[in-house]
Amino acid sequence: MKEIQKEITPLSDNDLFIVLNHPSAKFDYPVHHHSDYEINLVMNTYGKRIVGDSEEDFSGLDLVMIGPDIPHAWHGEVVEGNHVVTIQFSDKVLGFPILQKRLFQQIKTLLYDAQRGICFSEKTKADMRDKILALTRMQGFQTVLEFFSILHELSIADRSVLMDNNYDTQHVVRTSKSRRIAKVCDYIERNYESPIKLGDVAAMVNMSESAFSHFFKKKTRYTFIDYIINLRIAKACQMLAETTHSIAEICFQCGFNNLSNFIRIFKKKKGSTPSEYRTMIDQMLIKY
Repeated sequence: MKEIQKEITPLSDNDLFIVLNHPSAKFDYPVHHHSDYEINLVMNTYGKRIVGDSEEDFSGLDLVMIGPDIPHAWHGEVVEGNHVVTIQFSDKVLGFPILQKRLFQQIKTLLYDAQRGICFSEKTKADMRDKILALTRMQGFQTVLEFFSILHELSIADRSVLMDNNYDTQHVVRTSKSRRIAKVCDYIERNYESPIKLGDVAAMVNMSESAFSHFFKKKTRYTFIDYIINLRIAKACQMLAETTHSIAEICFQCGFNNLSNFIRIFKKKKGSTPSEYRTMIDQMLIKY
């Protein structure tokens, strides 16, 4: 299986952001990742979009924002009138002092959410299309105002997460703002290959099982069991894409103790069996 490629973007230390404008895009770039944030507007074509462990069909108009080091690619059909606009900006933006101000809190949350990959509603796609296209025609300081305006509009728009749980627990820890959740998530991250008992984890934070279950769901929006399963499935997706281990090996290395159960849960979560998922990823990498 070919490796996912590492891209060095054209963004320099002197750039706040860059805009890459591609009328008649060829969609010949491989599945890749890089250290910068990216907003992608894809117009007038259809195909399949890969973002991390998510693979979805798209058509007509697609708008996605991704955080640093998330593997991604658009496998679109080269049709007349297709158009791709990409906005890239550094992950250092999260450390800008201005983002610590109250008025920028929603944009800061957007940037955290993008670390799992996010897509937007049909209304938002339509609304943002003209704003992003207008940005490609601007120059000078006006582009800065429009860039932050785009981030603001996206930060208040309806959006959904593309990746089950990224490949780590940091997003949940940040958004929960809880030391107890951080402790539990760290324990799960280090022990997902082994059986994890609710009672043992609840005892770690001095809570009863019922109280902990309620607390965990309130802080993370996942049940304790769903969180563990989502993390294990995300780890399995990573191994299917990056290793040649057998399905059975991946099953047990990701903490599942029954192969048929693993296949059933994987298909429910991802819409395909582990073998089908690996074949699809492999074909995408080869096709590019």
